[in-house]
Amino acid sequence: MRILLIEDERQLSEVLTTLLKQQKYTVDAAFDGVSGEEYARSGVYDIIILDVMLPKKNGLDVLRSLRDAKIGTPVLLLTAKSEVEDKISGLDRGADDYLTKPFATGELLARLRAMTRRTGEFTGDELIYHDMVLDRNTHELRCRSGGAQTRTQAQTRTQTKTQTQTQDQRDKPQSQTHKAQERDQRGKPQDRDPYNKVQLAIKEYQILELLMQNSRQIIPKERFIEKIWGYDTDAEYNAIEVYISFIRKKLAAIHSRVQIKAVRGVGYTLEENG
Repeated sequence: MRILLIEDERQLSEVLTTLLKQQKYTVDAAFDGVSGEEYARSGVYDIIILDVMLPKKNGLDVLRSLRDAKIGTPVLLLTAKSEVEDKISGLDRGADDYLTKPFATGELLARLRAMTRRTGEFTGDELIYHDMVLDRNTHELRCRSGGAQTRTQAQTRTQTKTQTQTQDQRDKPQSQTHKAQERDQRGKPQDRDPYNKVQLAIKEYQILELLMQNSRQIIPKERFIEKIWGYDTDAEYNAIEVYISFIRKKLAAIHSRVQIKAVRGVGYTLEENG
């Protein structure tokens, strides 16, 4: 999720940017109303955090200009505690919520989550597409059916192997059986589930999140660059191809039927195979 922070207090902006990035948001920062409006008009942001008192152009005027331009991105206003009129004016001009300074960071994050729920982009802690489940807190990707089937098959193989070993042990002298058990215990790996879930890196997560949020669309490569890397990046299209390759390998690892389909000359989309 991409957030635009328009706040002229540099120290506060740096603190909020660090906080949001720690929560796995992608953040762009602007420090005055004019440049902030230019960023906002791009339409690539999921939420705008907008301070009211800004140099060059007041935050309320920025908000009015965006709404007049039919930019519907949700806006969270940051206002001074005593400025009730700013809150009323902001809500009347199209703000979705407001937060008074000083504020607790936990409340800011909670309001951002609430705003995304209202826009329909946030579906709880998980995104689901066919058999694929993406955990938005842990960035784990798991398969609801394929992984379970594979795990059951693995358990069946293990049970069969155990039964065979038990029969073999009955045919061995007592001392040999104990020695074999000791070797098995020393070489036995810790119990783990290699089939059901994998951990995604941050860029892998952001790419897959964008695809799952727009599962019926073809996402152009330009949009991946804008939403994930940002306008000022030197990243090229082959960077997207590399991360798509990583994600495909992880989908195969959890035995998901979902595939990332490349539409030549256009972009990528999700589809279920079978």
